[in-house]
Amino acid sequence: MNGNRPIIIVKKQDHGGGHHGGAWKVAYADFVTAMMALFIVLWLLNASKQVQVAVGGYFKDPSGSAKKVGSNQAGSGENLLVSKDDMSKLKDDLQMSVRKVANFDKLKNMIEMTVTSEGLRIELMESEKGMFFDSGSPSLSDDGKDLLTALAQELGKLPNTVSIEGHTDSKPYGEKGNYSNWELSTDRANAARRIMQDNGFAAHQVTEVRGFADSRLRKPDAPEDASNRRISVLVHYTVKPEGSEPPAAAAAEAAHGTAESPQKH
Repeated sequence: MNGNRPIIIVKKQDHGGGHHGGAWKVAYADFVTAMMALFIVLWLLNASKQVQVAVGGYFKDPSGSAKKVGSNQAGSGENLLVSKDDMSKLKDDLQMSVRKVANFDKLKNMIEMTVTSEGLRIELMESEKGMFFDSGSPSLSDDGKDLLTALAQELGKLPNTVSIEGHTDSKPYGEKGNYSNWELSTDRANAARRIMQDNGFAAHQVTEVRGFADSRLRKPDAPEDASNRRISVLVHYTVKPEGSEPPAAAAAEAAHGTAESPQKH
Protein backbone atom coordinates (compact mmCIF):
# COMPACT_ATOMS: atom_id res chain seq x y z
CA MET A 1 0.00 0.00 0.00
CA ASN A 2 2.80 2.36 0.92
CA GLY A 3 4.27 2.15 -2.52
CA ASN A 4 1.07 3.50 -4.10
CA ARG A 5 0.92 6.83 -2.24
CA PRO A 6 0.93 9.92 -4.54
CA ILE A 7 3.94 12.22 -4.43
CA ILE A 8 2.98 15.81 -3.52
CA ILE A 9 5.32 18.61 -4.65
CA VAL A 10 4.91 22.01 -2.94
CA LYS A 11 6.26 25.03 -4.91
CA LYS A 12 6.94 28.29 -3.04
CA GLN A 13 6.71 31.56 -5.00
CA ASP A 14 9.16 34.43 -4.29
CA HIS A 15 7.27 37.73 -4.29
CA GLY A 16 10.44 39.85 -4.28
CA GLY A 17 10.25 40.97 -0.70
CA GLY A 18 6.83 42.57 -0.88
CA HIS A 19 6.99 46.15 0.29
CA HIS A 20 10.77 45.80 0.54
CA GLY A 21 11.16 45.83 -3.28
CA GLY A 22 12.55 48.65 -5.52
CA ALA A 23 9.66 51.11 -5.26
CA TRP A 24 11.42 53.06 -2.48
CA LYS A 25 14.23 53.93 -4.88
CA VAL A 26 11.85 55.81 -7.15
CA ALA A 27 10.40 57.74 -4.23
CA TYR A 28 13.88 58.60 -2.95
CA ALA A 29 14.96 59.85 -6.39
CA ASP A 30 11.88 62.08 -6.56
CA PHE A 31 12.71 63.47 -3.11
CA VAL A 32 16.33 64.27 -4.06
CA THR A 33 15.19 65.96 -7.28
CA ALA A 34 12.70 68.11 -5.37
CA MET A 35 15.37 69.13 -2.84
CA MET A 36 17.78 70.05 -5.64
CA ALA A 37 15.12 72.23 -7.27
CA LEU A 38 14.46 73.92 -3.92
CA PHE A 39 18.15 74.69 -3.39
CA ILE A 40 18.43 76.17 -6.92
CA VAL A 41 15.40 78.42 -6.31
CA LEU A 42 16.83 79.62 -2.98
CA TRP A 43 20.20 80.33 -4.62
CA LEU A 44 18.58 82.32 -7.45
CA LEU A 45 16.56 84.39 -5.00
CA ASN A 46 19.80 85.58 -3.41
CA ALA A 47 21.82 85.92 -6.63
CA SER A 48 22.52 89.24 -8.36
CA LYS A 49 20.14 90.48 -11.02
CA GLN A 50 22.51 89.82 -13.90
CA VAL A 51 22.99 86.20 -12.78
CA GLN A 52 19.22 85.72 -12.63
CA VAL A 53 18.86 87.13 -16.14
CA ALA A 54 21.72 84.92 -17.36
CA VAL A 55 20.16 81.73 -15.96
CA GLY A 56 16.74 82.70 -17.31
CA GLY A 57 18.23 83.38 -20.72
CA TYR A 58 19.83 79.95 -20.81
CA PHE A 59 16.56 78.11 -20.10
CA LYS A 60 14.73 80.23 -22.67
CA ASP A 61 17.28 79.34 -25.34
CA PRO A 62 19.67 76.52 -24.35
CA SER A 63 21.00 76.22 -27.89
CA GLY A 64 22.56 79.68 -27.65
CA SER A 65 21.03 80.99 -30.86
CA ALA A 66 19.30 84.00 -29.33
CA LYS A 67 21.20 87.17 -28.64
CA LYS A 68 20.30 87.37 -24.99
CA VAL A 69 22.21 87.38 -21.75
CA GLY A 70 23.23 83.90 -20.70
CA SER A 71 22.47 82.33 -24.06
CA ASN A 72 24.95 83.77 -26.49
CA GLN A 73 27.31 81.60 -28.46
CA ALA A 74 30.24 82.49 -26.26
CA GLY A 75 28.69 80.49 -23.43
CA SER A 76 25.82 80.83 -21.00
CA GLY A 77 26.35 83.64 -18.54
CA GLU A 78 30.02 84.12 -19.31
CA ASN A 79 29.66 87.69 -20.54
CA LEU A 80 27.12 89.43 -18.33
CA LEU A 81 25.77 92.72 -19.56
CA VAL A 82 26.01 95.56 -17.06
CA SER A 83 23.05 97.89 -17.48
CA LYS A 84 22.15 101.04 -15.58
CA ASP A 85 20.52 99.06 -12.77
CA ASP A 86 23.69 97.00 -12.25
CA MET A 87 26.27 99.81 -12.43
CA SER A 88 26.26 100.47 -8.67
CA LYS A 89 27.17 96.84 -8.01
CA LEU A 90 29.98 97.06 -10.58
CA LYS A 91 31.27 100.12 -8.73
CA ASP A 92 31.31 98.16 -5.45
CA ASP A 93 33.12 95.22 -7.10
CA LEU A 94 35.77 97.50 -8.62
CA GLN A 95 36.34 99.23 -5.30
CA MET A 96 36.97 95.84 -3.71
CA SER A 97 39.46 94.96 -6.47
CA VAL A 98 41.51 98.15 -6.27
CA ARG A 99 41.86 97.74 -2.50
CA LYS A 100 44.14 94.81 -3.26
CA VAL A 101 46.57 97.00 -5.22
CA ALA A 102 49.92 97.65 -3.60
CA ASN A 103 50.17 101.07 -1.91
CA PHE A 104 46.38 101.42 -1.92
CA ASP A 105 46.47 103.50 1.27
CA LYS A 106 48.54 106.06 -0.61
CA LEU A 107 46.28 105.96 -3.68
CA LYS A 108 42.79 105.73 -2.17
CA ASN A 109 42.19 109.49 -1.96
CA MET A 110 43.20 109.89 -5.60
CA ILE A 111 40.60 107.45 -6.99
CA GLU A 112 36.98 108.40 -7.44
CA MET A 113 34.16 106.29 -8.92
CA THR A 114 30.81 107.89 -9.77
CA VAL A 115 27.69 106.49 -11.44
CA THR A 116 26.59 109.13 -13.96
CA SER A 117 24.03 109.46 -16.75
CA GLU A 118 26.62 108.04 -19.18
CA GLY A 119 27.86 105.11 -17.11
CA LEU A 120 30.43 104.49 -14.41
CA ARG A 121 33.14 107.17 -14.40
CA ILE A 122 36.45 106.16 -12.80
CA GLU A 123 38.87 109.03 -12.24
CA LEU A 124 42.55 108.75 -11.33
CA MET A 125 43.59 112.17 -10.04
CA GLU A 126 47.13 113.43 -9.80
CA SER A 127 48.83 114.98 -6.77
CA GLU A 128 51.14 117.96 -6.84
CA LYS A 129 54.16 115.67 -7.09
CA GLY A 130 52.54 113.30 -9.59
CA MET A 131 50.87 110.03 -8.65
CA PHE A 132 50.09 108.00 -11.76
CA PHE A 133 52.37 109.60 -14.36
CA ASP A 134 55.94 110.84 -14.31
CA SER A 135 56.21 114.61 -14.11
CA GLY A 136 55.36 116.30 -17.40
CA SER A 137 55.37 112.93 -19.19
CA PRO A 138 52.93 110.37 -20.59
CA SER A 139 54.98 107.60 -18.95
CA LEU A 140 53.01 105.74 -16.27
CA SER A 141 54.39 105.25 -12.79
CA ASP A 142 54.42 101.79 -11.20
CA ASP A 143 51.40 102.75 -9.08
CA GLY A 144 49.54 103.87 -12.20
CA LYS A 145 50.32 100.61 -14.00
CA ASP A 146 49.19 98.49 -11.03
CA LEU A 147 45.90 100.35 -10.66
CA LEU A 148 45.03 100.32 -14.37
CA THR A 149 45.90 96.61 -14.53
CA ALA A 150 43.50 95.84 -11.66
CA LEU A 151 40.72 97.80 -13.38
CA ALA A 152 41.38 96.15 -16.75
CA GLN A 153 41.20 92.64 -15.30
CA GLU A 154 37.75 93.32 -13.86
CA LEU A 155 36.31 95.36 -16.74
CA GLY A 156 37.70 92.90 -19.30
CA LYS A 157 35.18 90.32 -18.05
CA LEU A 158 32.32 92.51 -19.32
CA PRO A 159 31.13 93.32 -22.84
CA ASN A 160 30.61 96.99 -21.99
CA THR A 161 32.48 99.53 -24.10
CA VAL A 162 34.81 102.07 -22.50
CA SER A 163 36.05 105.57 -23.25
CA ILE A 164 39.39 106.78 -21.87
CA GLU A 165 39.97 110.50 -21.37
CA GLY A 166 43.04 112.54 -20.49
CA HIS A 167 42.80 115.94 -18.78
CA THR A 168 45.30 118.58 -17.66
CA ASP A 169 45.22 121.71 -15.52
CA SER A 170 45.53 125.21 -16.95
CA LYS A 171 49.26 125.60 -16.48
CA PRO A 172 50.91 125.83 -19.90
CA TYR A 173 53.03 122.82 -20.74
CA GLY A 174 55.87 124.89 -22.13
CA GLU A 175 56.56 128.29 -23.58
CA LYS A 176 57.98 126.93 -26.82
CA GLY A 177 57.60 123.91 -29.03
CA ASN A 178 54.69 122.09 -30.60
CA TYR A 179 53.94 119.86 -27.62
CA SER A 180 51.17 121.30 -25.43
CA ASN A 181 48.60 120.16 -22.88
CA TRP A 182 46.49 118.87 -25.76
CA GLU A 183 49.18 116.42 -26.83
CA LEU A 184 50.00 115.51 -23.21
CA SER A 185 46.39 114.73 -22.28
CA THR A 186 45.92 112.61 -25.40
CA ASP A 187 49.20 110.74 -24.93
CA ARG A 188 48.37 109.93 -21.32
CA ALA A 189 44.94 108.58 -22.30
CA ASN A 190 46.62 106.44 -24.94
CA ALA A 191 49.21 105.18 -22.45
CA ALA A 192 46.37 104.12 -20.13
CA ARG A 193 44.67 102.35 -23.04
CA ARG A 194 47.79 100.36 -23.88
CA ILE A 195 48.25 99.17 -20.30
CA MET A 196 44.60 98.13 -20.00
CA GLN A 197 44.53 96.31 -23.32
CA ASP A 198 47.69 94.44 -22.35
CA ASN A 199 46.07 93.29 -19.11
CA GLY A 200 42.53 92.13 -19.79
CA PHE A 201 40.76 94.60 -22.07
CA ALA A 202 39.52 93.27 -25.40
CA ALA A 203 40.56 95.40 -28.38
CA HIS A 204 36.95 96.23 -29.27
CA GLN A 205 36.06 97.44 -25.76
CA VAL A 206 37.79 100.80 -26.11
CA THR A 207 35.67 102.96 -28.40
CA GLU A 208 37.25 106.36 -27.73
CA VAL A 209 40.56 107.79 -26.57
CA ARG A 210 40.22 111.52 -26.00
CA GLY A 211 42.46 114.33 -24.80
CA PHE A 212 40.72 117.43 -23.42
CA ALA A 213 43.70 119.42 -22.10
CA ASP A 214 42.19 121.96 -19.66
CA SER A 215 38.86 122.38 -21.47
CA ARG A 216 36.98 120.28 -18.88
CA LEU A 217 38.36 121.23 -15.51
CA ARG A 218 37.34 119.27 -12.45
CA LYS A 219 37.66 122.45 -10.38
CA PRO A 220 36.89 125.44 -12.65
CA ASP A 221 37.37 127.83 -9.72
CA ALA A 222 40.90 126.47 -9.20
CA PRO A 223 42.17 125.85 -12.75
CA GLU A 224 45.74 125.08 -11.66
CA ASP A 225 44.75 122.61 -8.93
CA ALA A 226 46.53 119.25 -9.24
CA SER A 227 43.25 117.27 -9.19
CA ASN A 228 42.39 118.75 -12.60
CA ARG A 229 45.14 116.51 -13.95
CA ARG A 230 43.54 113.12 -14.29
CA ILE A 231 42.68 110.09 -16.38
CA SER A 232 38.98 109.23 -16.69
CA VAL A 233 37.77 105.73 -17.61
CA LEU A 234 34.08 105.78 -18.55
CA VAL A 235 32.26 102.42 -18.59
CA HIS A 236 29.22 102.87 -20.83
CA TYR A 237 25.79 101.43 -20.15
CA THR A 238 24.61 98.59 -22.37
CA VAL A 239 21.23 97.99 -23.95
CA LYS A 240 19.22 95.64 -21.78
CA PRO A 241 18.13 92.25 -23.10
CA GLU A 242 14.74 91.74 -24.71
CA GLY A 243 11.80 91.87 -22.35
CA SER A 244 13.49 94.08 -19.75
CA GLU A 245 13.02 97.74 -19.04
CA PRO A 246 14.88 99.94 -21.58
CA PRO A 247 17.71 102.04 -20.19
CA ALA A 248 17.32 105.77 -19.80
CA ALA A 249 18.75 107.87 -22.59
CA ALA A 250 22.29 108.99 -21.90
CA ALA A 251 22.47 112.71 -21.14
CA ALA A 252 25.40 115.10 -21.33
CA GLU A 253 27.42 115.11 -18.14
CA ALA A 254 29.34 117.97 -16.58
CA ALA A 255 32.87 117.25 -17.73
CA HIS A 256 35.91 116.98 -15.57
CA GLY A 257 39.41 117.92 -16.61
CA THR A 258 43.01 116.99 -15.92
CA ALA A 259 45.88 119.18 -16.80
CA GLU A 260 49.55 118.94 -16.32
CA SER A 261 52.33 121.47 -16.44
CA PRO A 262 55.91 120.42 -17.11
CA GLN A 263 57.17 121.94 -13.87
CA LYS A 264 54.80 120.24 -11.37
CA HIS A 265 53.62 117.04 -13.09
